[in-house]
Amino acid sequence: MSAIEVSIRNTETKGQLSKLRSNGNVPAIIYGGSEKNQTITLTKKQVSTLIEKENFASNVITLKLDGSELKVLPREISFDTVSDEPIHIDFLRIVSGSNINLEIPVKFINNDKSPGLKRGGVLNIVRRKVELKCPTESIPKEIIVDLNELDIGASIKISSVNLPEKVMPTISDRDFVIATVAAPTIVKEPEKPSETTEEGSEGEATATSEATTDSKDDKSKTSDGDKKDGDKKEEQKSPVEKK
Repeated sequence: MSAIEVSIRNTETKGQLSKLRSNGNVPAIIYGGSEKNQTITLTKKQVSTLIEKENFASNVITLKLDGSELKVLPREISFDTVSDEPIHIDFLRIVSGSNINLEIPVKFINNDKSPGLKRGGVLNIVRRKVELKCPTESIPKEIIVDLNELDIGASIKISSVNLPEKVMPTISDRDFVIATVAAPTIVKEPEKPSETTEEGSEGEATATSEATTDSKDDKSKTSDGDKKDGDKKEEQKSPVEKK
């Protein structure tokens, strides 16, 4: 559980809030329960530390205020649209004996002990967070899912998860799935075009070209031959000169 020092805030105008923020502080409010709302301030560094935690929204925080301690939950945080820095945060006061609905992050353990994952299976996460109805005295930081001995085709449902006493999912009409161990996806590569086919086409084209050239040469030779034979025949038909 985190514990941070906060101070009472007495700002009444927007100008006072702007000055407070320019000095590196973030205004906040504590609400809930029978007590009246309390306006407080904390540093940007403290807020940044809280935000960095994965279970920020379900992390119970102890606020030290004027010598007393208050248990609260971060409920809403506002950011500047330009600088993206936190400019306001709401804290819900935890009242003993009451229940609260919270989205609790899911944590998977023993990945290396899962036969399905060892054989190339894939962990298909359906829900990274599960909304639970929790007593304020028993708020889990995370939901633990043990992957030990899970093979391909295994389905992890909410009923197989060990939850703290009196903690239950808000979805009560079905046994919903949190994750599955799926078979590996095999991607088939497209077949590479055959180079021999292209070479064969080029070879055929070359052979055709050569055959055409040879045919032309043969015709040329035949034509010349015909001319020579014709000349000889004409010479034979010439009349004999009279003496």
